[in-house]
Amino acid sequence: MTNNLSSRIDTPTNISLSAVISDSLEYKTVSVFLVLLVCGVGIVGNIMVVLVVFTTRHMRTPTNCYLVSLAFADLTVLVAAGLPNVSDSLTGTWIYGHAGCLGITYLQYLGINVSSCSITAFTVERYIAICHPIKAQTVCTVSRAKRIITGVWIFTCVYCMLWFFLVDIQVGPDGHVQCGYKVKRDLYLPIYLIDFTIFYVIPLLLAIVLYALIARVLYLSPLPPHPDATTLRRSCRDSSEAGRTGRQGRPKTAASSRKQVTKMLAVVVIIFALLWMPYRTLVLINSFVSTPYLDAWFLLFCRTCIYANSAINPVIYNAMSQKFRSAFRGLYSCQRLEGHQRTPSSLLSGVGTIRDPRPVQQQDSGPDEADSRATLETCTDLRRHNESKHQQTAAVNGITAEEGPAGRGQDSDLSSETGDKLQTEDTN
Repeated sequence: MTNNLSSRIDTPTNISLSAVISDSLEYKTVSVFLVLLVCGVGIVGNIMVVLVVFTTRHMRTPTNCYLVSLAFADLTVLVAAGLPNVSDSLTGTWIYGHAGCLGITYLQYLGINVSSCSITAFTVERYIAICHPIKAQTVCTVSRAKRIITGVWIFTCVYCMLWFFLVDIQVGPDGHVQCGYKVKRDLYLPIYLIDFTIFYVIPLLLAIVLYALIARVLYLSPLPPHPDATTLRRSCRDSSEAGRTGRQGRPKTAASSRKQVTKMLAVVVIIFALLWMPYRTLVLINSFVSTPYLDAWFLLFCRTCIYANSAINPVIYNAMSQKFRSAFRGLYSCQRLEGHQRTPSSLLSGVGTIRDPRPVQQQDSGPDEADSRATLETCTDLRRHNESKHQQTAAVNGITAEEGPAGRGQDSDLSSETGDKLQTEDTN
């Protein structure tokens, strides 16, 4: 163990380069159990996130595109960093050879850096969507999100190629093979500090500033105590579409929907900062001290926090998003939600199904079922009131009983067109 440490006295710890592997049965049992449990839950959860967004039309929003990118990055971390750690714990040596050392190190840093960039991307997207709603109509689109994600992956793939020149197989005096650094501290330390700054410090500082601006708009801006005619008409339209699609519906106001989505994404950022802090702090300290701190149990704790960060995001989506919760439930029961979306409804429309004119990417998470029913009842009462008022006007103007239904049909069409315009103006 002493010789193994001395061969790595110059290097900070790395999540896949197990600097210290304890030979105790207790350590191996705990390590394998924790890593398999966290990685198993994370792999299943992130695969479900990808599937529900790819197979469910109304889930294809700009924000969810970034969450899919984050899910792929988390899968890369769990597979490339988590699973090799299991073999390290069981065998105490590196079994994947020179090519495995290069490839696994490259993939793990690729996943780590892409996850950080994806978090930054959806933070900026939320800021534009909420603080600059007019600009968001052309900026916050699915096509633009796909182009940004493609650029992030290309940039990160090129950047992470540096690790091909920094690591190599090392054989200790005791015959144990490890995947470690082949260069001195003076060469890899600047790269570590740049990596730490670009992919941890800057994203967190940017997230703090942007979410503070978002909170000022969502929570400090005055809101009308009662919905006006435009808001009520929009709520009626949303409830009508919710009934036709078989979904749970949308919040009473756009503000409540934006708050729900923003809270969920803010929690993802906070969890990212907290779970990555032990490892980042350890690497930063070990980069400057003469003798790095390489306690096996503490390293296990740091690695488990990293794997937990990649595994917990689907749990957050399920707990805080009604849309993701219903989508996960539908995927679990092997039913396509798109089949439910085609279910017709005649609660509000008697002239056929009306297609939702809003861009799919601008729909947010749905509300509780009680709120949807309450809004639906309000809309029904408003429709009946309008029809009664129209009948009274028709009687005064001398319209015959045969002409009345036609007039009501025209009025319904006009109301539908007005609702379409209002929905098109809704930027979120």
